[in-house]
Amino acid sequence: MGVEVAAPVPSPCNSVCRMDERTGWCEGCARTLDEIAAWSTMSDEHKRAVWDLLDERRLSWTEMPR
Repeated sequence: MGVEVAAPVPSPCNSVCRMDERTGWCEGCARTLDEIAAWSTMSDEHKRAVWDLLDERRLSWTEMPR
């Protein structure tokens, strides 16, 4: 049997790079500047943890008054 190699964790970047001043999150991917800057050196486990936060962040945006 061969060894299974996990696919790399993709970046959530969608090329909409603007920071929301209220939250400190990118309006395109919902990551913080620190998360964006560290992405290329993060472990896959850490990247998956960030991915887990993104839906919750986006949901909180929809609940914030504009």
